[in-house]
Amino acid sequence: MKWPKDIKGARRIQEILRWKAEIIPLKKGPKKIAGVDAAFSHDKVIGVACLYSYPDITFIEEADSVTKVLFPYIPGFLSFREGQAVIRAIHGLKNKPDVIIFDGQGIAHPRGLGIATHIGVLLGIPTIGCAKSRLVGEYEEPGTKKGNWSFLKYNGKIVGAVLRTKDDVNPLFISPGHRIDLRNSIDITLTCAKKYRIPEPLRRADFISKKIKRDLSAG
Repeated sequence: MKWPKDIKGARRIQEILRWKAEIIPLKKGPKKIAGVDAAFSHDKVIGVACLYSYPDITFIEEADSVTKVLFPYIPGFLSFREGQAVIRAIHGLKNKPDVIIFDGQGIAHPRGLGIATHIGVLLGIPTIGCAKSRLVGEYEEPGTKKGNWSFLKYNGKIVGAVLRTKDDVNPLFISPGHRIDLRNSIDITLTCAKKYRIPEPLRRADFISKKIKRDLSAG
């Protein structure tokens, strides 16, 4: 796919890809889960992919990619800013993930195409959006215990869940990306959140991306 350099081209691509997203149950249980995240250093974007076995959540491998920033920061168009580096990092893994968790949105997006959905459609891999904050929608606060959740609704449609991944901490905003449904997304996120609020594959990807950022700044 040719990467756009302006918002008009980006919006056109979103309108095309949104109809290719499939929100369906997983066909089989995953064995390998990747978490991906990105960081920025001046004019560079750092993409990191960390792969874990599932459901025991044991680290397998990681890969990273550093590319030049080619798209400005515009809310709702995150995938065009981070996407190329993230895709290269995923391709850098020796093992193909069965599911990828993104630090961002799935279909809980103004045009139904957050970064998890966007990259999932491009790669043909099941994806989950796991965001720390809400982009769109309304919800009722879930209970305070791990596993409690409530529906996230946008324009009268269920687009995700507000999920408590640890007792008495702020919830995460979970939305299916592509080739997965909400129930699968919730279950996988909870399984990956062993000790902390953030699922372990995402925690490591965040840690590695920030480490690379520090190294680039120091260099």
